[in-house]
Amino acid sequence: MSKEPPADAPGPDNPPRSILTIDIGGTKLKVLATSQSEPRRRRTGPTLTPQLMVEAVKEMTSDWEFEAISMGYPGQVGDHGPRSEAGNLGPGWVGFNFPAAFSKPVRVINDAALQALGSYDGGRMLFLGLGTGLGSALIAESVIVPLELGELPLRGRRNLGAILGRAGLKRVGRKKWRQAIELYVPALMRAMVADYVVIGGGNAKLIKRPPTGARLSNNLTAFLGGFRLWHVTDVKTLSAVDQPPKLPKEPVDWRVI
Repeated sequence: MSKEPPADAPGPDNPPRSILTIDIGGTKLKVLATSQSEPRRRRTGPTLTPQLMVEAVKEMTSDWEFEAISMGYPGQVGDHGPRSEAGNLGPGWVGFNFPAAFSKPVRVINDAALQALGSYDGGRMLFLGLGTGLGSALIAESVIVPLELGELPLRGRRNLGAILGRAGLKRVGRKKWRQAIELYVPALMRAMVADYVVIGGGNAKLIKRPPTGARLSNNLTAFLGGFRLWHVTDVKTLSAVDQPPKLPKEPVDWRVI
């Protein structure tokens, strides 16, 4: 028999008053709570497991108070959290019980979608995150669509993520990497019929002048995205108690955006 969460548990009808946002990257772990003004950071790497992440976050936030958690994960996310292992982190993310580990309700979303949510100003926006790889998401009229544009194959054996990500930057140098940004960002904007492009991620700071139609963001927008995430009504909240069965979906009202 499934347990019902407490009546006052954070959810779409009862947004938490204080939220901790965790932004998990391939090289850095960043956290910020609603009541704080400065994020805290710690270096990570390919050996980071969810257990180590939880221990690090608890240590980093031991003097902070918060009711709920938003987490940006560098990989594919489903209703029950990560649904694929991140290639630039350690193993064990799929199936890990984050609410039980933190003793808090948790919402998980792809890290690029989290930054996109914090960067969104309306209309049809394409977000590109330039970091270890290429993160991407599209938001159109308040509909969030995580993308995997880094998987697009190019000539040879490389994909777009290998060109615009950290490996491509190291291989060809800043000048040619910036030329690739000038080439591919407008093309992706046209392909997605986007009104504008927001470029974020750790390497966005290396761009001197963004292509026409694009603007630069910064990683702090991920924290705004984490705070906004608890006001998105159809994002599932992971709870340490058993989840009640899903209700049948209502008919979809189709619309063109």
